[in-house]
Amino acid sequence: MATMAPKAPLLAVLARRAAPALATAALLGAAAPAAYADSAAPSASPKLPDGLYGTKDPQYDGVWRQSLALLAQHTVGVRPAASGVTWLAGQQCADGAFTAFRADPHKGCDAKTMRDTNQTGAAVQALAALGGHDAAVKKAVGWLKSVQNKDGGWSAMPGSPSDANSTSVVIGALAAAGKKPASVTKGGHSPYDALLAFQLGCDAKEDERGAFAFQPKDGKLAANADATAAAALGALGEGFVVAPAGKDVDEPVKAPSCKAGASGGTHDPRQAALGADAYLVAQLDANGQHLPSAMPGAAQQPDVGNTVDAVVALAAGSHGAAAQRPLKWLEKHSADWARQSGPAAYAQLVLAAHATGADPRAFGGHDLVAALNATGPKPAGSAAPSAAPEKDAQDNDNGGIPWWVIGVGLAFGAGIGFLISGRKKKNEL
Repeated sequence: MATMAPKAPLLAVLARRAAPALATAALLGAAAPAAYADSAAPSASPKLPDGLYGTKDPQYDGVWRQSLALLAQHTVGVRPAASGVTWLAGQQCADGAFTAFRADPHKGCDAKTMRDTNQTGAAVQALAALGGHDAAVKKAVGWLKSVQNKDGGWSAMPGSPSDANSTSVVIGALAAAGKKPASVTKGGHSPYDALLAFQLGCDAKEDERGAFAFQPKDGKLAANADATAAAALGALGEGFVVAPAGKDVDEPVKAPSCKAGASGGTHDPRQAALGADAYLVAQLDANGQHLPSAMPGAAQQPDVGNTVDAVVALAAGSHGAAAQRPLKWLEKHSADWARQSGPAAYAQLVLAAHATGADPRAFGGHDLVAALNATGPKPAGSAAPSAAPEKDAQDNDNGGIPWWVIGVGLAFGAGIGFLISGRKKKNEL
């Protein structure tokens, strides 16, 4: 089996899902990450606080991995440790925003604190699900509304152009908080207006119709599988947790119908999601039921994380049978990736199993719930106790940050960097 590149979210200065670094940086044209521009090397790993999931430096993904871990545990009936929930709630800034990691939560957030919509959106989804944090959720939603762009969407970092991934994460957060995303407008535009503007329509190549781009590049949209999976959820108003789709439930998956001379895309979010799912199915079928990625100059390799996202997107669209094929691939090929990537990866797999009606405690011979639990504080309780934790589940955790992402950030921090997204911000070349 080919080596699979780890994938995980990074915060504010790196791609939330590690994309092929050179291609992404060139295509996005992002500004240099502040953390890399100001220093020649990453800061030393801080002493990890009690309650934090993962064993490595949380500088770029602390809130993200914590939120997914807590949300996944709650979804499968595990009652998270109080220390884990307290740590997450304590990361919130006074204005309601979250950043990746605050080493000293007693020190207020200042103008230099890199607030982030993806981290905030993830925290909202987790805290809303856990309950008892209404005030924190309300403040976070208020901050998200305050940084909404005039096109109705969001970027990872406030003030930057909207992107499909960040907009989708915020839509999921609004829905989790009990808000109707369509009613949250700026400049007369809703989040769905911004999101659907990223979809490739009838004027695109036939095999790219229905796909979403992360952002326009020089006014053009490029099909991006990860942005497509994120947008398929966002267009349906879904967050990270998707109600289980039965294995036999399979609404037809079909590409957009284009009449002669038609151009542009649909204005119907549900139709947009259907087109996105059709693109994902075609990509999965063409690549052996996984989505591909490749480092610049390296051979193409399976992208496990993006494949997980595609499975959840298909389940959300009631394409349960279609989701089973890539799910079976994940059951065979995701164990090493999860061990290397840490708590966020285990959480993603747990949520994918939940969305497809699979058993996360018996996933390809692995107990994902036990492995996830082992990366953080001992749970307070569980409706269905798991078996012994996966071997090395915690020891192999790298905090969700692939080694090559840090290397590339150091190499290119002076000139180009990465905007984070709700998913890997990868443009398929």
